[in-house]
This record gives sequence, C-alpha cells and structure tokens, in this order.
Amino acid sequence: MKVATTTYPVHELIRKRWSPRSFASYPVAPETMGQLFEAASWAASAMNAQPWRYIYAHHADQETFQKMVDCLLPGNQPWAKNAPVLILALAETQYENGSPNTVALHDLGAANANLLLEATALGLHGHLMGGFDAAKTKAAFNLPDTLQPVVFIALGYLGEAEQLDEPFLSREKAARQRKGINEIAFHEHL
Repeated sequence: MKVATTTYPVHELIRKRWSPRSFASYPVAPETMGQLFEAASWAASAMNAQPWRYIYAHHADQETFQKMVDCLLPGNQPWAKNAPVLILALAETQYENGSPNTVALHDLGAANANLLLEATALGLHGHLMGGFDAAKTKAAFNLPDTLQPVVFIALGYLGEAEQLDEPFLSREKAARQRKGINEIAFHEHL
C-alpha cells in the first residue's frame, strides 16, 4: 500500500487512493460493484444532468472483457488484462433538450472520483486509463455520437507488484509524487 505523504492533513481515503497496475485474481462481488456505482451516482453535476454512464465487465465475462482489453492501447493491455473488472466511463455530451453539455467531462470526473474513493474505502483500487482507441471503442460498443468514451478503469484488489514485467514493475514500486501546492493553487490579491 502506497500511502501519500502530504504537506497538509487530508482524509485517509485520499492518502490511500492510488493507481496500481497489479491486481489480485479474486473477483469483485456484484453487490460491491453496485455500491461503487451508487457512490458515483451521488456526484455533483451541472443542472443535475448526471451525464456519467458506465459499461463494465468482470474478468469471467470473457467476451465483453476481451472486447474492452482490445480497445486499450498496447501500453495498457499487458497489465490491465489481469484486472478482475474493466469499466468504460462515458460522458453524455448533450442535455435532454439537445443542447451541448460543455461540462459533461468534468461531471464524469467527479463521479469517477466518488467511485474511486468508495473503492478505496472497500479495500479496492482503480487505475484510470486514457490510453485507448476511441474510434474502436465507439464501434465495439455501438455508441451514439452523444456518448463519449472518456477513460477505462481497471479495478480490483491489490496484487503483488512482482507479477508485473518491466517497465510496469518499476512504476509500481516507485514513490508517489505530486506537484507542490504552490504550483497548482494561486491566491490573487485585490
């Protein structure tokens, strides 16, 4: 477990949340998946549109799971194929009245954060992946133009780092780092 060292005290769930590439082989229960999506559903969203959508497959759902693995770029496939669950997170880019939802990606990000923090509370970990073929994903899942694939999430219980090959093993063992607060937050004086 890589617990973040922070400058300021933050909640334990935030310090414990990290993105491993090594997952244990045991499955995630359907009730647990329901709990994660329930947490995601309570994220804040513009006009309460709740533009997040999720397609997921357990490793045992071989056909759908493999379809998801095939959508990932080669740099993610070697380790993500061993996760117990793969999730495709999508954003509905239009409001019900047909006007564009320009903050749908933000709102999906908020839902994903809720999902990942709930996962952390349950002893699970998730690794978000932007490395996928969007056109292939849209075709594989027959997605309408208004449903944008944004990230895949590999989800499961933490496995042994040593099951990974390089360069993933070194990345798994590397210390966690973040930019300093002074690099991301600025106070403007009037």
